[in-house]
Amino acid sequence: MNRAAHSLSLLFILLSASSVFGGHDYGQALTKSILFFEAQRSGYLPTTQRVKWRGHSGLSDGKASGVDLVGGYYDAGDNVKFGLPMAFTITMMSWSIVEYGKQLAQSGELSHAMDAVKWGTDYLIKAHPEPNVLFGEVGDGNTDHYCWQRPEDMTTDRRAYKIDPSNPGSDLAGETAAAMAAASLVFRHSNPSYSTELLSHARQLFEFADKYRGKYDSSITVAQKYYRSVSGYQDELLWAAAWMFHATNDEYYFDYLGENGDAMGGTGWSMTEFGWDVKYAGVQVLVAKFLMQGKGGRHSPVFQRYQQKAESFMCSLLGKGNRNVQKTPGGLIFKQRWNNLQFVTSSSFLATAYSDFLASAGDDLSCPTGDVSSAQLLSFAQSQVDYILGDNPRATSYMVGYGNNYPQQVHHRGSSIVSIKVDPTFVSCRGGYATWYSKKSSDPNLLTGATVGGPDAYDNFADERDNYEQTEPATYNNAPLLGILARLNSGSNGYNQILPVTPATPVAKSPPVPQPKRTPTPASSAPIAISQKVTFSWVHQGKTYYRYSTILTNKSSKTVKDLKLSISKLYGPLWGLTKSGDSYSFPEWIKSLPSGKSMEFVYIHTTSPATISVATYTVA
Repeated sequence: MNRAAHSLSLLFILLSASSVFGGHDYGQALTKSILFFEAQRSGYLPTTQRVKWRGHSGLSDGKASGVDLVGGYYDAGDNVKFGLPMAFTITMMSWSIVEYGKQLAQSGELSHAMDAVKWGTDYLIKAHPEPNVLFGEVGDGNTDHYCWQRPEDMTTDRRAYKIDPSNPGSDLAGETAAAMAAASLVFRHSNPSYSTELLSHARQLFEFADKYRGKYDSSITVAQKYYRSVSGYQDELLWAAAWMFHATNDEYYFDYLGENGDAMGGTGWSMTEFGWDVKYAGVQVLVAKFLMQGKGGRHSPVFQRYQQKAESFMCSLLGKGNRNVQKTPGGLIFKQRWNNLQFVTSSSFLATAYSDFLASAGDDLSCPTGDVSSAQLLSFAQSQVDYILGDNPRATSYMVGYGNNYPQQVHHRGSSIVSIKVDPTFVSCRGGYATWYSKKSSDPNLLTGATVGGPDAYDNFADERDNYEQTEPATYNNAPLLGILARLNSGSNGYNQILPVTPATPVAKSPPVPQPKRTPTPASSAPIAISQKVTFSWVHQGKTYYRYSTILTNKSSKTVKDLKLSISKLYGPLWGLTKSGDSYSFPEWIKSLPSGKSMEFVYIHTTSPATISVATYTVA
């Protein structure tokens, strides 16, 4: 077939596929994606366990090291507990809940998602028995990969590996601190004592990571072949600081982000990937959120540079940047052949969240080839999820158990061997390979919700158990999907994601927005022009809330100093000014307003604009 004919054939397949798919059941996909985590559980399974073909496993983990390391998650199709990807999985599940908890609740899956987080954090607490000690792996990939056994049967070495001041691992400790901090937000209201416990561990782990610096795979060398930290640890230190600031509002972490952003690469790297190793894009999106919330303060110039890189990442995903991500002919983000879908789900989560941040702020995305609306960015994330769920040239769902055509021979020990509940006969190390691994039949146990590695650069996929690059699933493939699927399942309405108030429940029709007028100013305020506008509104518990942006512009030829504003009829929180007595002054990071320059502050309340006037000022 010639190239033109091939292209026409591919186009016909894509058009035919698009005509028959017609939408996905995101709620069903969400339910299944969370169920996968129960199949990955290690330790004593609870009575509430829904994946019935699994049994207890790893019940002596940590015993030889004098510590209880029972529990946690197997990372993929093997029986090793790798600390770095496990912690990243928990961070991303938690971020999904932090951003889309209400949508998860509407889907009926919030409690299951929180259970999935807690199964991981309970283990991380055990793995951190002392402030400067963290166990980062149980078992090792070499001996584990020599065997093909159910977790319930495994006879492989279950040695535990740790980091400490003599053998540091800032990336591992930093990611674990991020996981603990993010999870503390998840449990803040429902289980405050547990949230406090998580935050205590997170503080200790951040200090440990920052004080004793080094790459974890130089200390836990058995991890190098499987989860080498190529990016180093500076991205994890910034990532951890961002989550610590999110969870605590502590100025120490705020300053850490502001003072180290440039030196540690947070403001320098224009990324085209995000995942368990490289966290920069995640940091940049999170800091951009803080900036949009009005939390930039004296570090606003640095935070703006983080945001510029976050937007560069979004533009690269859309193919509208200076350096764009590669895509398959079917439109899927492509980074590498081995488990490519991990990058697709993580990047799509960032795009989903950032689209809602933009919508909340009333902004568009500015790319080198033109502006992009928040709706377009969300639509791109949806296209990636739809591809995974079956809208692709092969019409294959890469989520096991979703749709009619999904992988049957998953590279996964537990699913490929008959359940111990059905046949308790011991499966030996090499016997598993001989009897089960080499079988060309479908898995005896359905690994519901597992997102496998996915297709190659040309949308090709071979459903074969020994094709581990494409048919092996992983927890960190699924974790970002929790938030995306909850968001997509909730419909096309916008959400207030950036303001520090309870996210709104969308309504079909909002009351009319009060139209702000240019605020009149007395004669003494002639140098300062004041303008206000509504940038966002939402309804919560029957009340309509408005976010007002107020711009102060120095119209004089001189620098204004010692400005004092009088603000009346203000009935909500305000960011970007310092209150002193009955008046408001410049925030501490601004000492004066030069000629022709402007500054912004924002406030929220449920009525017409506040009355703002200049009380006093001096010029220099």
